[in-house]
Amino acid sequence: MSPPGRPKGEHRSAQHEGSPLSVVAAFLLGAATVFGFAPFEFSGVPLLALALLLLLWQDARPRRAAQLGFAFGLGLFGAGVSWVYVALNTFGGMPLPLAAVATAGFCAYLALFPALAGWLATRWTPAHSWSRALAGAAAWTLAEWARSVVFTGFPWLSLGYAQIVRDGATPLAGIAPVGGVFAVTLAGALVSAALALAIPAIAGGAWRRAGLCVAGALAIPLTGALIDRAEWTRPLQSVSVSLLQGNVTQDRKFDPQFRQNTFDLYSELVTISRGRLIVLPESAFPVFADEVPDAVLLHLLRTAAARDGDVLLGLFTVEPPLPGGGLRYYNSVLSLGAGELQLYRKRHLVPFGETIPADAVLGWFIRNVLSIPLANQSAGAPDQPPLKVAGQAVAVNICYEDAFGADIRTQAGAATLLVNVTNDAWYGRSLAALQHNQIAAMRAKETGRTLLRATNTGITSAIGHDGRELARLPWFTGGILEIDVVGREGLTPYVRAGDAPAAALAALLLIVAAFAARPPDRGARGRMR
Repeated sequence: MSPPGRPKGEHRSAQHEGSPLSVVAAFLLGAATVFGFAPFEFSGVPLLALALLLLLWQDARPRRAAQLGFAFGLGLFGAGVSWVYVALNTFGGMPLPLAAVATAGFCAYLALFPALAGWLATRWTPAHSWSRALAGAAAWTLAEWARSVVFTGFPWLSLGYAQIVRDGATPLAGIAPVGGVFAVTLAGALVSAALALAIPAIAGGAWRRAGLCVAGALAIPLTGALIDRAEWTRPLQSVSVSLLQGNVTQDRKFDPQFRQNTFDLYSELVTISRGRLIVLPESAFPVFADEVPDAVLLHLLRTAAARDGDVLLGLFTVEPPLPGGGLRYYNSVLSLGAGELQLYRKRHLVPFGETIPADAVLGWFIRNVLSIPLANQSAGAPDQPPLKVAGQAVAVNICYEDAFGADIRTQAGAATLLVNVTNDAWYGRSLAALQHNQIAAMRAKETGRTLLRATNTGITSAIGHDGRELARLPWFTGGILEIDVVGREGLTPYVRAGDAPAAALAALLLIVAAFAARPPDRGARGRMR
């Protein structure tokens, strides 16, 4: 029996909201979403999973929608990024129980963003309405964008990345050069919203409404395919490239006893390489620049200069302290060869891995539970220009930096090539390196530039300006990827404007959905009469 004054249907809805099965379903949908990303690349799975989450939100109050969003996020990040445990425990030396708690806490933190999306989607919209579906798509996009900036950001497994596959890109990814990954996310979320409206319409036999929803869902990727026909950048001269993959295991990389082996390994790889541009991985020499033997540096310089080319070498650099501070350590890439000596320093550092937030408070604890070399580095200047090497203007980024399109675009406009150097050995044989390579492909698509990746253990790859992978080396093997690539010039709309238009459009759609759901002010109309 319904409580006095409450419609029977509302009572049934409240009972449905309290069912634990919907929470379990949301968790499983989140976990299944991982199959949309590398290495699985079933790019339609995230769209369907989000559509079903939006369908669960259709009947939920704000608090319940937040719970469902949190459960979805726990499934997504628990299945998709729990590889951070490998870095913390296996290579960082954190005790197993503490590493497990830290990993779970990290995944729970990330799950707060889908929870926020659920709350926003349902706070101002009525149940079972098109405005709630629209609000869900917009709120999801805003939550992903916020996740990329809050506390320095962690944009891993953003919906848009699933639309980049090894063979190229889905039609939805055609929007990337215009609005970036979050525009792709918004487009995909709108497809999910249309599906969320189509499912109950089909179930109820409302064929006309279902047809309109399906047509809307198809129109969005069709628009993306049309946009993708535009060529935003132009080809320039080509260059032969050698990408070196040393395959130095993480437990040996920073071992002083193995240091000479590392120098010998990469010296030999440089010698037998054929490219005019030779790229070594992140911290290929895991020492400070002044600790590298002169003979090694001279060999690299002379070998590259003989080809009228350059070597890009990953190592660490140090500068004297500023007043009141300590020595400043930088994760760097140094150029050696025919051109003048140039340097790039990593700008976007990994919290707790390369920099310690609130060091005065947390530093003692982090240093006692983690054994990560140089865990409190300094950030390079935000406006570093591309390096002029091997006849190209190369925008370098290091490891985690290529997860941030907003950072990459600031250099890309003046560059002809993008180069990422990485050491994903921290994460073993997990999904991390495969997902990372997919993220890098989105940067190529957004900027209209070929992107080259030289990694320690893989995945070393070359990715075309259209996001299509051109070649890669096998994972966890040593070798050289030799390839000719073409530099490009010109600016995509994304390089000009960044993520702001996609975030602003998502915010506008959320406002439209909220205002469209408001009942008309009958009293005001009566007074106007």
